[in-house]
Amino acid sequence: MDMTSTGSFWPAAPEILLLASLCGILVIDLFLPPRWRHLTHNLSVMALAATAAAVLKAGQGLEAPLTAFSGMFVLDRLAVVLKVAVCLVSGVMLIYARDYLRSRQLDQGEFYLLTLFSTLGMMVLISAAHFITLYLGLELMSLSLYALVAFNRDRMLSAEAAMKYFVLGAIASGMLLYGMSILYGVTGTLQLDELALRIVNQPVGSLPLLLAMTFVAAGVAFKLGAVPFHNWMPDVYQGASAPVALLVASASKLAAFAMAIRLLAEGLEGLASDWRQLLMVMAVLSLAIGSVVAIAQTNVRRLLAYSAIANIGFLLLGVLAANPVGYASALFYILIYALMAMGAFGVLILMSRAGHEAETLDDLKGLNNRSPWLAAVLALFMFSMAGVPPTAGFYAKLLVLDAVMEQGFGLVAVLAVVFAVISAFYYLKVVWQLYFEAPLESAPLTASPDVRWLLIVNGGLVLVFGIMPEQLIRACLLAF
Repeated sequence: MDMTSTGSFWPAAPEILLLASLCGILVIDLFLPPRWRHLTHNLSVMALAATAAAVLKAGQGLEAPLTAFSGMFVLDRLAVVLKVAVCLVSGVMLIYARDYLRSRQLDQGEFYLLTLFSTLGMMVLISAAHFITLYLGLELMSLSLYALVAFNRDRMLSAEAAMKYFVLGAIASGMLLYGMSILYGVTGTLQLDELALRIVNQPVGSLPLLLAMTFVAAGVAFKLGAVPFHNWMPDVYQGASAPVALLVASASKLAAFAMAIRLLAEGLEGLASDWRQLLMVMAVLSLAIGSVVAIAQTNVRRLLAYSAIANIGFLLLGVLAANPVGYASALFYILIYALMAMGAFGVLILMSRAGHEAETLDDLKGLNNRSPWLAAVLALFMFSMAGVPPTAGFYAKLLVLDAVMEQGFGLVAVLAVVFAVISAFYYLKVVWQLYFEAPLESAPLTASPDVRWLLIVNGGLVLVFGIMPEQLIRACLLAF
C-alpha cells in the first residue's frame, strides 16, 4: 500500500491524548477520597470519548495512509474504524459496569487505569506497521487484561482464570516473537510493508518462511481464540468479572483482528496461498467445536465463550478469502460481533447483584416476568448471534459466506451453514429460558436511566445494521 510519510506526530495524536489523559487521571485519583471515586469513572469515560473524537478528526479526509515514528506507526482507514470501535466499546463497558463495581467494592482507580492502558495497547496494535510497534501494543493490551481478569481478588475463579490466561498468553506471545525473529533473519527487515516486498523475492516454498508463518499464525489464532488455541476462553469468560469478560470478548477481538490483517494480509501477503490452508483448517475446527460443545453448557458465560469460538470461525472465513471484499466482510463481521457480545454481557452485568453473578441458564429463567424490556434486548442479541433475519448477525454471516463462495470454497461455506444451524439450538435455548420457564426469583430488576437507554440503543443498532447495513459496509470496503 502507498503510504505518506510525515515527520510530525499527528497520526498518533489520539494515542498521545489518551496517554496524557491517563497520566492526569492517575494523579487525580491519588488524591480522591473513596466517596468521590465516581469522578475517576467519569473522567475515564470522557477520556475515551475524547480519544474517539480525536481519531475521527485525525482520519478526516484521509486519502492515503499516514505514518509516524519513522514508519513504525500507520494511520489508515482501517485503523480509524477499529480505533473508534475500541474506544466506544471500552467506554460503554465502563458505563455498564458502574453499579456492578460499586456493589462489589471494585470501584477503584486501578480498574479504570488498567482499562485505559489496555485500550491504549489495542490502539497501538491496530496502527502497528512494524514488528516492534506491534509487539509493544500487544503486550500493553495483554498485561493490562491479565491484571483486570485477576482484579477481583476475593473470587478464586478470577485468580485461576488469570493464571491460565497469563501462562497460555505468554506461550503464544513467545511463538509470535519466535516467528517474527525468523522473518527478520530471512528478510532483514522489521517493517511490515518492506517485509511484503522482500518475501516476493524469496524462493517458493522456503522452509524458514513457512516455519515463521506457522508461528505467526499460531500467535494470531491465540489472540482471536481460534481452535486449537481456544482453551483459555471458556475459563477466562467464566472467571473474570462480567465487565472484564465484556472487554475481552469484544474490544480485544477487534485488536486481534487488526493484528491478523497487519501480519497476514499485509506483511505475509506473498504467502497467502500457504496461510489460507492453515486458516481453513482452523476456521472449520472453530465452527465445529464452538457450535457443538456450546450445546452442553449450563453456564451462560461459557456458552458465550464457545459461541465466540464459532464466530471466530466465521471471521476467519472472511480473512481466508484473501481479497479486499473478504477482508471487508470480516471487518463488518467483527464489528457486529463486538456489538452483540457487548450487549449480551451488558445484560449479565445488569442482572448481577452484590454477592451473586448472573451466569447460569437458571439465572435467566423467567426474565420476561421480571423485566420484559431486558428479556427482549437479550433475546434480540441471541437471535442476531444465531443469524436470524433481519438482525445484523444474519447480514454479517451472509457477507462472509458470499466472499468465501466467490473464491471457490463452496464446501467450506456449506459446512459453515450447517454449523450455524446447529449453533441456533443453544441460542434458542437461552430464549426459551427467558420466556417459557418459571422465574426462580420474583424481585424486579432495576437499572439507572443511562444504562437502560444505552442497552436499548445497543440492541437497536443490531436491528438498524441488519435492516440498513449500507453505510457500515461502505466504511468497511473503504478501509481496504
